[in-house]
Amino acid sequence: MPRAPANPLRQFNLNHPGPASRGVEPVGWPSLEQAAGRRFPHMSSVMQELLAQSSFDKLKEGAIVPGTITEIRQNEVVVDIGGKSEGVIPANEFIDIGELQIGSSIDVMVEKLEDKSGAPVLSYDKAEQKKNWDNILTKFPEGSVAAGRVKAKVKGGLIISIGVDAFMPASHIDIQPPKNLDQYVGQTYDFKVLKINLERKNIVLSRRELIEQQRTEKRRALLDSIQPGQVRKGVVKNITDFGAFIDLDGMDGLLHITDMSWGRINHPSELLHIGQSVDVVILDVDREKERVSLGLKQMSENPWEDIERKFPIGQRVKGRVTKLLPYGAFVEIERGVEGLVHVSELSWVKRITRPSDVLDIGQEIEAVVLGISIEEQKISLGVRQLDSNPWDEIELRYPVGATIKGPVRNLTAYGAFVELEEGIDGMIHVSDLSWTRKINHPSEMLKKGDELEAVVLDIDKTNQRISLGVKQLDEDPWKEIEGRFRIGDLVKGTITKLTNFGAFVALQDDIDGLVHISQISEDRIEKVKDVLKAGQEVEARVIKVDKAERRIGLSIKAANYSEEMLRKEAETLDTLRPGEDMVGLDQAFQFAEDEYRPGQGKK
Repeated sequence: MPRAPANPLRQFNLNHPGPASRGVEPVGWPSLEQAAGRRFPHMSSVMQELLAQSSFDKLKEGAIVPGTITEIRQNEVVVDIGGKSEGVIPANEFIDIGELQIGSSIDVMVEKLEDKSGAPVLSYDKAEQKKNWDNILTKFPEGSVAAGRVKAKVKGGLIISIGVDAFMPASHIDIQPPKNLDQYVGQTYDFKVLKINLERKNIVLSRRELIEQQRTEKRRALLDSIQPGQVRKGVVKNITDFGAFIDLDGMDGLLHITDMSWGRINHPSELLHIGQSVDVVILDVDREKERVSLGLKQMSENPWEDIERKFPIGQRVKGRVTKLLPYGAFVEIERGVEGLVHVSELSWVKRITRPSDVLDIGQEIEAVVLGISIEEQKISLGVRQLDSNPWDEIELRYPVGATIKGPVRNLTAYGAFVELEEGIDGMIHVSDLSWTRKINHPSEMLKKGDELEAVVLDIDKTNQRISLGVKQLDEDPWKEIEGRFRIGDLVKGTITKLTNFGAFVALQDDIDGLVHISQISEDRIEKVKDVLKAGQEVEARVIKVDKAERRIGLSIKAANYSEEMLRKEAETLDTLRPGEDMVGLDQAFQFAEDEYRPGQGKK
């Protein structure tokens, strides 16, 4: 910026040697004309002419003087106030610098006669404010509306120019106090005059009260004119989990999440964002409570109205996976129409625990329509129906009585699962593992991964179950038990288990017999373990054979009995009842069975 020309009179004042500098008491200061003539006698006539043209000596700080615009720059305006003196005024003191013209006259306030460069310091804004304070009450009394421009941000609010500077608290800027006040600087608005203090020259303004007043008037007008079925324009004001509030230019209406889309959405933010302009349908108006219900999906045709014709049961459809849940996958087959593929409908044979194991969000898939509920707006889809059901002809591949081979895939407390083919297992119950042994847990005979041979016993296509048996590979030894073990036969075996009431003995063909504690010795025995040990080989006589119950009674003490003695011993054994010192053979077998636990070995 070029430097403003210095006041020529100031040079003379600065160079004039005052009386004090010569050590002489000052009687009186010479005039500017005398000082100039004495210092530069040959220029006195020139200076007299300059002084005649200058009005600078009439200027005072705080005075309002007329000035002429001599130059308009990007950020400042140069103004000549006479006396060859020019000052600069910041452009932000003018409402619109574009309206100024060179040569125009404006009133300015002289803040200082000279700055460091010798130019006067001027202010257009302060001159206007000083003039405006005289008629501020006439123009803008309390409660009136005044147009003004935001000049600056200060602590707690904004400075507004309405001809004079006024203050607006941050809480009165808008209905919702803004976080950033800088956005308002330089903007022009209408304000309500709240309070005027002439003594302090203080004016308080409010934009919020004006907005609220306008909204009240608009709300009243809107409630008088609005009707269900109308289409109105609005702006998304706020978004919640249950919906969105739409500003209808006068009041807010609620757009519930269920009225946003014919299809399923998880959150309103999937469709809307704050500040978005939308067209909505008026669904309901409660004028007493001043509430308006809005709809967005009603702006388009309901895709469910003709759903059964478009997607008949059994039809193949294509769609996009929109959501994966533990129980199934949602697939959009048309805009606003989704179907559910339950996890059980993903495969005939694969063991799918979660849909996310085989599907991805956004994946395009094919499915078959299984069912439609128009009332609930639900469609059931299936993916496995795209292929033939391997269970439809299962009895042809695995007929009852056929022998199969497969690996043991899993063991449970009640049996073992054998894989016949991918996704199809057969189950062997513990009772079908052995004809003769009491198996409490399949781990007593099998382990996972064993290659096993079994017989197909039964097929349940409805529940997709196949029953297998291992013992059925051999003949049941109990069918001809009388030919193998007769009463009175002397047999040998190995003790496999001791109980409080006797001992089990393994005989030929993997058949067990029970030696009751009363049949161990002629002498009274308190504890079986005092006489017998597991793994011990013994010789005994068969004293009872029960084919129906699949049980054999043995006697060690009768190994040397005669036939008559054996007959009496068998009769005695039959008369034993619970509660006596000894228990019967049937109860002994039952107690022995009850002592077995899954995974427990024999003692």
